[in-house]
Amino acid sequence: MDVSEPASISSGIAARYATAVFDIAKENKKLEKLENNVNDLALALDDSADLRALVTSPIYSRQAMQDAIVAVAKKMGLIPALKNALGLMAQNRRLFVLPQLVVQLREMIAEEKGEVTAEVTSATALSDTQSAKLAETLKASVGKDVKIKTTVDETLIGGLVVKVGSKMIDTSIRSKLNSLQNAMKEVG
Repeated sequence: MDVSEPASISSGIAARYATAVFDIAKENKKLEKLENNVNDLALALDDSADLRALVTSPIYSRQAMQDAIVAVAKKMGLIPALKNALGLMAQNRRLFVLPQLVVQLREMIAEEKGEVTAEVTSATALSDTQSAKLAETLKASVGKDVKIKTTVDETLIGGLVVKVGSKMIDTSIRSKLNSLQNAMKEVG
C-alpha cells in the first residue's frame, strides 16, 4: 500500500474545491476579501477544537455538518463562494480536506499576487527588522515579493534554514558541524 495515497487524494479533492472558489472570487473581484476569509478560517481551525472536531469527526450527519459549517461561515462573514463551497463539502462529506483547502487557496492567491512564501527556520525568533531585511534580500534574489513564514528550532544552534519553492539554503551551525564531522571521518 502506498502511504502517500490518502494525502494525495485529500490534496486532489482540496485542489478542485480551491480552484472553484478561487475562480469565482477572481471573477467577482473578491480576491482580497477571499484572502482575509482564508486567514480567518485558518485561525479558527487553529483556535477551535470544536471546529476541528466538526471537520474531522465522522459521527455528525451530513445535514448537521452542513448546518454547522454554514452557520460558522455566516458568523465569520465569509464570501458566498467560500460559504457555499464549505456547505457543499459538508454535504459530500469532504470537510476533512479543509486544512488542505486553506493551504491551496493561500498558494493560489499568492501566485496571483506575484508573491512567494519563504519558510525560515532559525535558532531564535527573528525580530521584525531581521525579517524585513531577509525579505528584501530574498526579493532581490527571487524577483518576487516574499512572505516570510518563520519557525524556531533551537537545535540549529545558530544561523538559518531558508526554503523558497524547491530551493533550500542551510546556513545553520548544526549543518556546518555535521559537514565538519563528515570531513573528519573521511580523513581518519
